[in-house]
Amino acid sequence: MSEDLVIRHCSPTLAGIKSGNLFSCSCPCRKELTKALSRLNRKLVPKGIRILPLKVCQGRALIYAYRPHALKQDLADRRARDLLQQYGYPPEDPGACVRHLMHRLRSCEEFPHEIGLFLSYPPEDVLGFILHHACSHKCQGCWKVYGNEQEAKNTFEKYRRCSRIYIQQWKQGKSIEQLTVAG
Repeated sequence: MSEDLVIRHCSPTLAGIKSGNLFSCSCPCRKELTKALSRLNRKLVPKGIRILPLKVCQGRALIYAYRPHALKQDLADRRARDLLQQYGYPPEDPGACVRHLMHRLRSCEEFPHEIGLFLSYPPEDVLGFILHHACSHKCQGCWKVYGNEQEAKNTFEKYRRCSRIYIQQWKQGKSIEQLTVAG
């Protein structure tokens, strides 16, 4: 797994404007993935970011890059806590929540849609997605919007702009450490 993938898929998290990003990548060898993630974590953990595989299956890995401190703030929202508790998460402990998410991804037949709470999606949109079975949304971008449409559109644009700038800076030779905001 390359740093390029992290830049392309996780720029808003690297920039400190989003608590986490998720992406899928090829994983022909679990040992090589572990080495690559260890190298990345040596660079990113000092900046306040962790990156880990949530699930590895059939030659693919689902990778989660996140800021534990920002995730803790996201999960402190009353609506987020209430939703997580319905699925057996201990919302007062973000690390345990990530471990529980990994367990749910690996053991549940149905995809755990509460994952949006780990990606800075508004709780009302995550709940709306679950309750409406991904239908009847107002608009969609990074996620389907059931709550504040204009605020979501502004956020989508902020994430797009961030990603565009980060990819450009990466192509011009900036390192992942230079692109990662400490936090």
